[in-house]
Amino acid sequence: MTVNKAILIGNLGADPELRYTPSGKAVASFSLATTERFTGEDGQMKESTVWHKIVVWGKQAENVKEYLRKGRQVYVEGRIENRSYDDKEGNKRYVSEIVARNIRFLGTREGAAETPVDTSGPRQAAVPPDASEADDDLPF
Repeated sequence: MTVNKAILIGNLGADPELRYTPSGKAVASFSLATTERFTGEDGQMKESTVWHKIVVWGKQAENVKEYLRKGRQVYVEGRIENRSYDDKEGNKRYVSEIVARNIRFLGTREGAAETPVDTSGPRQAAVPPDASEADDDLPF
């Protein structure tokens, strides 16, 4: 068995870019920043930010372009993909990116309700507001 899965929650570094393939399929890309905060050896708080390239296909790509803007928080679930290409000078370049399968918009956009928007397609079962209350009904 093998697994290739990435789960990220971060903030957009720029507005998404939307393009279409020659066959008409939508593809969007954007950068996502994840930041870790920790206490350094000197006792001072430190931050380390990692930038991730995200690629989204199909209807989700169009939704990402319509609803996401720089700074917006987003949940991304997908697979890690590595590829290479030759730049304009003929140098080989390597790229690691997350090909998103599930995108959830978190936080709020200006003037919108604070409810996350799910662009993943079929609805998933909702989690009870207080999961500990639901556990009280279990027979074991």
